[in-house]
Amino acid sequence: QVRLVESGGGLVQAGGSLRLSCAASGRTFSNYATGWFRQAPGKEREFLATINWSGDSTYYADSVKGRFTISRDNAENTVYLQMNSLKTEDTGVYYCAAVVRSGIAYSRGSYDYWGQGTQVTVSS
Repeated sequence: QVRLVESGGGLVQAGGSLRLSCAASGRTFSNYATGWFRQAPGKEREFLATINWSGDSTYYADSVKGRFTISRDNAENTVYLQMNSLKTEDTGVYYCAAVVRSGIAYSRGSYDYWGQGTQVTVSS
């Protein structure tokens, strides 16, 4: 089992940037594919980005492609989400997720482990 803890959320103006971190503890993190999801008020949790176990394969939702970048540092057991050109519609709770597999995973149901989430608020 792996425990995930997100950090780095906060309040930012539209057009600004934030970097989220997801620190993992427990089993060997390099065995896990990871992903970032977002849940806006009154909406379902949506997929944003995923990265495979080795970090050489990524996939993004159209809504964040070109603005967000997912990366990982297996030596530090951490996954990152660099968010640039933020929009007000990016507001929500951001969750990190992990699953034991080598390839990417963009389905919410594919993931077994979830963090508690970190709030991101983008003001106009």
